[in-house]
Amino acid sequence: MQLRTYQIQAKESIKQAWSEVDKTLLVLPTGTGKTIVFAKLAAELVSEGKRILILAHRGELLDQAADKIATVTGLGCAVEKADKTAKGEWYRITVGSVQSLMRKNRLNQFKSDYYNVIIIDEAHHCLSDSYQRVLSYFSSAKILGVTATPDRGDKKSLGQFFETLAYEYTLPKAIKEGYLSKIKALTIPLKIELGKLSTQAGDFKLSELDGALAPYICSIAEQMKDHCFERKTVVFLPLIATSQKMCEVLNANGFRAAEVNGTSKDRSEILQDFAAGKYNILCNSMLLTEGWDCPSVDCIVCLRPTKIRSLYCQIVGRGTRINPGKEDLLLLDFLWHSEKHELCRPAHIIAESKDVADIMTQKLEEAQGTALDIEELEQEAKGDAIAEREEALAKQLEGMKHRKRKLVDPLQYEMSIQDEDLTNYTPSFGWEMAPASDKQIKALENKGISPDVIECAGKASLMLDRLNKRKKEGLTTPKQIRFLENKGFKHVGTWSFDKTKKLIDRIAGNRWQIPADINSQTYEAK
Repeated sequence: MQLRTYQIQAKESIKQAWSEVDKTLLVLPTGTGKTIVFAKLAAELVSEGKRILILAHRGELLDQAADKIATVTGLGCAVEKADKTAKGEWYRITVGSVQSLMRKNRLNQFKSDYYNVIIIDEAHHCLSDSYQRVLSYFSSAKILGVTATPDRGDKKSLGQFFETLAYEYTLPKAIKEGYLSKIKALTIPLKIELGKLSTQAGDFKLSELDGALAPYICSIAEQMKDHCFERKTVVFLPLIATSQKMCEVLNANGFRAAEVNGTSKDRSEILQDFAAGKYNILCNSMLLTEGWDCPSVDCIVCLRPTKIRSLYCQIVGRGTRINPGKEDLLLLDFLWHSEKHELCRPAHIIAESKDVADIMTQKLEEAQGTALDIEELEQEAKGDAIAEREEALAKQLEGMKHRKRKLVDPLQYEMSIQDEDLTNYTPSFGWEMAPASDKQIKALENKGISPDVIECAGKASLMLDRLNKRKKEGLTTPKQIRFLENKGFKHVGTWSFDKTKKLIDRIAGNRWQIPADINSQTYEAK
């Protein structure tokens, strides 16, 4: 199996990261082949004589990993779970259940240096005590965490454990490059009251959420009749009883619905029948968030509102795979009414900043009944957000006009070069959160940037990287940006250095006044 370009880049980036640190992270959206990447990586490590442990919290994930490794590389795997053990096996790759390996008697049968590399599937779970017990035992191993969503509902950053992010392939890029389905979101004008619910472990209490949802089931089914009859739909609900009730109501409304849960004895048969088209609706109480794939799913109904982005992305990820004849994935989004809770909505799948997500959500609610492409909507919302930021920046710059400053304000620089990574930057790893070093501060000053409001080493590092990259590409300097934008020119950060220099030379030759034939508001020197 030939790897895609981004998969090759991911694999090589992991190896590069391991040359510098012991614990690194890979972020790939659901459906872009994370298992294939670590399968190929594992095969290379085996050829070097290394032993690899692939660690997961569910049997389906372990089975998937073993099957994919066999398919992609031809290598077999030992198994460490329940009554099966890797002890004495000659296979150099082990797929292991964290629930089994966390037990002392299981760990003690291995030397602490038995595994050279540990790969954690669905790594957003790895901060739990069970994972940490296993990882601390095999303390000399290199570690790779693989996840579709690098954040957790309990607000503990994965950066507390992992030292770097080796590689990230974003959902928008995967959609744009044709590896994932386009996503359309449709806001349903059915307001469901959540304001009185309490939280537990960072999210809604399932029992209370189930009770809040129950009165709306019939209304939800009525709304689904307008949008889901011609689609293969998965419905996510809080508890089994509500999932079963939803299935009954949908069947009464003319759907071919089935329900699966952790106690379903015929679960495999139902999933196969759904994939084959016997059913067009599948209800479940959060059973199918991980370890299950059905590429023909083209509609997701999330009736389990959540504040946890990783969980929400896992739910949506059940429908993002491409499939012959599939045009897009439709997300039905209800008007969850809650004044005190910040809920995940379709915008949060793709938007990297809160202001863009808020604008997208508002536009989706204004377009009730009309499905909007969230990638196109994000681009529109970004434009609106940039305009709002620029308005705020203009006011700030107006107040700075008469201040003599040798160095450029980082905010002005970020907005001018229109770099979203800088604007939306949030530190994740330990070294990123530390204050900027003396060396970084001196380097920023030498390049014309005021370091006073650079809040951490990670931001300083990213700013220096952008400055160096832009110099190589022949783009404007911070001082050119400050000078011209203070005279009313727009987006000077997108201009070339040479053409900008010629303009500044003309202004200098005109006694530092803008020549009469130049309109600073519309001028471009690209």
